[in-house]
Amino acid sequence: MTAAAPTPAPTAPAPVVHPPLPVPQALAYMGAAVMLALSQGLGQGFVSANIPQIAGDLGITTTQASWLMAAYMIPRASLPLLLIKIRTQYGLRRFAEVGIIAYVAVALASVWMQDFRSAVVLQALSGAAAAPLSTLAFMYMLEPLSQQWKMRLGLPAAMAVMMSGPTLARVVSPALIGDGGLGGIHLTALGMAMVSLMLVFRLPLRPVPHMKVIQSLDFLSFLLIGFGFAGLTIGFVLGPIHNWTDAPWVGALLAASVASLAVAVAVELNREAPLLDIRWLVSPAMLHLTATLFLFRLILSEQSAGAPRMFLTLGVPPSQMTGLFAIIVGASLLGGLACVAWMRPNRVAVLHLIALLLIAGGALMDAQATIDTRPEQMIVSQALIGFAGMLFLPPAMMAGLVSALARGPQYLLSFVIVFISTQSLGGVLGSGLFTTFINNRQAAHYAVLTEQIAVGDAPTMQAIAARAAGLAAQVPDAASRSAQAAAQIAQEATAQASVMAYNDAYLLTALIALGAALALVLHMLRDRLALRMSPQAEPDVTP
Repeated sequence: MTAAAPTPAPTAPAPVVHPPLPVPQALAYMGAAVMLALSQGLGQGFVSANIPQIAGDLGITTTQASWLMAAYMIPRASLPLLLIKIRTQYGLRRFAEVGIIAYVAVALASVWMQDFRSAVVLQALSGAAAAPLSTLAFMYMLEPLSQQWKMRLGLPAAMAVMMSGPTLARVVSPALIGDGGLGGIHLTALGMAMVSLMLVFRLPLRPVPHMKVIQSLDFLSFLLIGFGFAGLTIGFVLGPIHNWTDAPWVGALLAASVASLAVAVAVELNREAPLLDIRWLVSPAMLHLTATLFLFRLILSEQSAGAPRMFLTLGVPPSQMTGLFAIIVGASLLGGLACVAWMRPNRVAVLHLIALLLIAGGALMDAQATIDTRPEQMIVSQALIGFAGMLFLPPAMMAGLVSALARGPQYLLSFVIVFISTQSLGGVLGSGLFTTFINNRQAAHYAVLTEQIAVGDAPTMQAIAARAAGLAAQVPDAASRSAQAAAQIAQEATAQASVMAYNDAYLLTALIALGAALALVLHMLRDRLALRMSPQAEPDVTP
C-alpha cells in the first residue's frame, strides 16, 4: 500500500510587477547593488586571501587560521534556507534593514578582534550577516528595471560584481595591509558596511505582499541541513590540511553530515508543506542543472586554489600578483557584459560550450608552468578562465529561474537553495579536492626527484660542487658550503615537485572541461535530432 503523496507547500503570493524607475533613481539603486555585492564579496575575499597574515596577527598557526574560513562559509551555505521564508513572511524592507544592521554590527566588532576564539565567533557571525547581502544585491539590481531587462541586464550585472569580489580582495589587500597589520582591512570592511547601511535606508525596496510561510518543522529541517552543510564545509577545508587519514575525526564528521542530510530528506518527504520540494529537486531537469552548476564550480577551483597558491609556493609575494588579479576582475566584468549582449534562453547551451572550451584552453596554457613562471606569464590564461566563468553562471541561473517560475513562485526557494548551495559548497569541495590532488601528486613527484638526486650519485655530486664553488665568497668553511649547496638543491626539488603537481591539476581541469564540452555537444546533437524526427503538426486550413 503506497503512502499518499504530501500536499504541496502553500502557494506564495503572486509576485508584484512594479513599473521601472526613472533613470536617475535606477542608477542609484544599481549603484547600491554594486556596493552591497562588493561589501559581501570583499568580506569573503579578505578572509580567504589573507590566511597567513591573519595567523600571524593572531599568533596562531595557518592550520588554526583555516578554521576561520570554515566558520565564515558554514552560515553562507546553510542560512539561505530560512532567509527567503523570513523575507516572505516579514517583508522586504524589514528584511533589508535588519540584515544590514547586523552586518554593520559584526564589521564593527571585527575591528577589536584579538584572539583566536573571538575570531572564530566573529567569522561565523560575519558569514551569517553577509548571507542576506547576496540576496539584497540581487534585489537592488533588479528592482529598478523593467521585466524584459531584469534577466538580460540585472542578472548578469549582479553576478559579475558578486563573483568579482573575492578576486578584487586579492588586488586591494596588499595595499591595505602594508606594515600595519589587518587594521586597514577591518576598517575598510566597516566603512563599506556603513555606506551600505546608508544606501539601504535611503533607497528602500518597494513593498511586496506578506504571507505566513514559516512553520515549526522548518527549524528542524534547517538544523539538520545546516549541520550537514557545516560538516561538509569543515571536512573539506580541514581534510586536505590534515591529510585526511591523519585526523580520524574528519571521516566521522563527514559520515555524520551525510546521515544528517539523509534524515533531513526523510523529514521533508513526509511533510505536508516541506521547506524544500525534494521530489522536484531530484527530477531529471533539476538534477542535470545541479550537476552542471556543481561541476562548473569544481572546474573554477583551478583559478581560486591553483595559480595563487602555486605562486606563493614559488615565493612570489601577494603584492606582485595584484596585476594578475586585476586583469581577472576586468575579464570577469567583460564576461558579464557579453552575457548582457548575447544571453537568450535559446543560447544557454552555446554559451556554456564556449565557456568550457575557454576554460580548457586556459588550463592547458597553465599546465606548461615551470619554477620560473611568474604572474605576468599567466595573464592570458587566467583572463580566459575569468571571462568564461561569467559566461557560464548567468545563463545557468537564468535557465533555473525560468524553470522554477514556470512551476510557480513557491519553487523559487528550492532553486535558490540549489544555486547557493552548489556555489558555496561546490567552491569548498572543489578547493578541498584540488588541494588533495596537488598534495598527492607533489609527494609522488618529490619521491621521483629525490631518487634522481640521491647523495653519492655523480651528477648530484657535480651539482653540489658547482653550488658550493659559487658560495665560496660567502661561506669560508668547505663543509658548510657543501651542506648549504645540498640544502638549496633539495629546496629546488621541492619547488619543482610542487610546480609539476600543479601542472597535473591544470591538465586534469582541462580534461574535465573538454569532457564536459563533448557531453554537451552530444546532448545538443541529440536534441536537434529529436526535433527533426518529431512529427510535424499539420497546418490548420480551416477558414
